[in-house]
Amino acid sequence: QVQLVESGGGLVQAGGSLRLSCAVSGRTLSIYTMAWFRQAPGKEREFVASISWSGNSTNYANSVKGQFTISRDNAKNTVYLQMNSLKPEDTAVYSCAAGFRSYVYNFWGQGTQVTVSS
Repeated sequence: QVQLVESGGGLVQAGGSLRLSCAVSGRTLSIYTMAWFRQAPGKEREFVASISWSGNSTNYANSVKGQFTISRDNAKNTVYLQMNSLKPEDTAVYSCAAGFRSYVYNFWGQGTQVTVSS
């Protein structure tokens, strides 16, 4: 099993920045990929960004390219999502996820709320 705990969410004004963290524990040696997803009120969950657990492969949703940056610190077993130039439409619950193979996410965190005020 893999346990994921997100932190770093909050209320920020439009144009501001936040950095989300996802602390990973458990079978970390079996993890192949990590990702961030978000779900806004009344909308389906959507992919935001992913990163390989080893190596430097990253992938972003078109809506956040150039605005968000995903990174990881394997020594700390933590994945980050740096979010800059935030907009009200970025308001959502952000969740991290872990998978043992590409594009399949077996484990999810509880989520952290990000609210961007205009």
